[in-house]
Amino acid sequence: MSKRNDAAHRARYTLEFKLEAIRLVKGGQDVGVTAKVLGIPKQTLGNWVRLSEKGDLRGAGDKPVSAEQMELARLRAELARVKMERDILKKATAYFAKLRHEVA
Repeated sequence: MSKRNDAAHRARYTLEFKLEAIRLVKGGQDVGVTAKVLGIPKQTLGNWVRLSEKGDLRGAGDKPVSAEQMELARLRAELARVKMERDILKKATAYFAKLRHEVA
């Protein structure tokens, strides 16, 4: 495939989507986990975080963002956060169950 065809198939993300993904990472979520949950490449998310810190982050720009798209991005981010919390609770429960079993 030529470079021209690759560019035509490249995904474009809204600024709101990028900002929400960056907020998750800055809130403590791992870049790899966040990228996987949101369905984007880890390197892409890392680039967004770096660009955001430099103040150079931009959105797709050519399409208006609908309320549904914004809500979908927000819900995806919330789902990622809840899944991470669930996984932490599972690990904590297993740890304390093992600890309790050893003490008893």
